[in-house]
Amino acid sequence: MNWSIALAGLWGIAANLLAMIPSNDNHWTRAYVLIAVGIPIVGYVTYQNGPWIGLIVLAAGMSVLRWPVIYLTRWTKAKMQGMKAADK
Repeated sequence: MNWSIALAGLWGIAANLLAMIPSNDNHWTRAYVLIAVGIPIVGYVTYQNGPWIGLIVLAAGMSVLRWPVIYLTRWTKAKMQGMKAADK
């Protein structure tokens, strides 16, 4: 096992441990920190192991941090619909 996969595994364990601790802001601060740490780890995994393994690690991270992904998707859809309405 190489270091990038080990770091991704440690990130997953840390994410699950942080999710178990109660939070006043519904874990959003922790999610931002996990995203900021996770993006370079996904890049490192992709660099060392190739794009397919990188996509698998990205999907695993997105399944852990699903609410930021859901809100990003909703925001993007709203912006795209706003752009379509402005074009008419």
